Amino acid sequence: MSSTQTTEVGALIDGIASGRVEVVELTQPLSEATPVIKLPPPFANTPGLSREEISRYDDRGPAWAWYTLTIGEHVGTHLDAPIHWVTGKDGADVASIPITSLVGPACVVDKTAETEQDPGYLLTAADLEAWEAENGRMPDGAWVLFRTGWGVRAQDEAAFLNVGDSGPVTPGPDVEASRWLAQERRISGFGVETVGIDAGAAGGFDPPFPLHNLLLGAGRLGLTQLANLDRLPITGALIVVAPLRLVGGTGSPTRTLAFVPRG
Repeated sequence: MSSTQTTEVGALIDGIASGRVEVVELTQPLSEATPVIKLPPPFANTPGLSREEISRYDDRGPAWAWYTLTIGEHVGTHLDAPIHWVTGKDGADVASIPITSLVGPACVVDKTAETEQDPGYLLTAADLEAWEAENGRMPDGAWVLFRTGWGVRAQDEAAFLNVGDSGPVTPGPDVEASRWLAQERRISGFGVETVGIDAGAAGGFDPPFPLHNLLLGAGRLGLTQLANLDRLPITGALIVVAPLRLVGGTGSPTRTLAFVPRG
């Protein structure tokens, strides 16, 4: 390792220790109460989290406690691998995602005000181009994070899923924004505060669920149910996404952190 590299790593370590770099938790708490996407019949649904006690400081194990967990791959703050969607079925599973794709600069696209006015707000390609006009081109390997304020609903399943008479109403990208993200920039992935990376109405788009279809089909990644995006700057943060290294996994619950310079 060169002296320059040593200095850079040391500066990060010193920055965390001194508070000049804040580590921000971007992961929602995971429990039996975590909201889970609900698909209409005849589609099969994923289970949420449940646990069965193996032992708890008793005759089955006097000095330890542990549990058997049952959980779907796509529950809580979680990663979507390319093979999650039919367009990416020949792509990477969770275990084979390059680790360099799991660490990268965060580009925060803030549409909180718009989503407060319209809970089904659709992010457009024009929004993304306007972001670049103000902040510069999104770098290769970036994670584009869609800030909508939806994370405040995460502990209230009804408000979080927001299902009305016509189906779920949640923000997400429209078709052209999905195509732009998949084809115009070499990003690592796209992250949201909602239960899925597509908008609630996206089942009726052409193609249906365009971000799943196009982004995962292009070998990129999705990241859902993020927390604390309001604590990130528009640019300048480093995101670290840490899924299980799950062989054959289409997704994985994920601990996600951001390193944010302060001062």
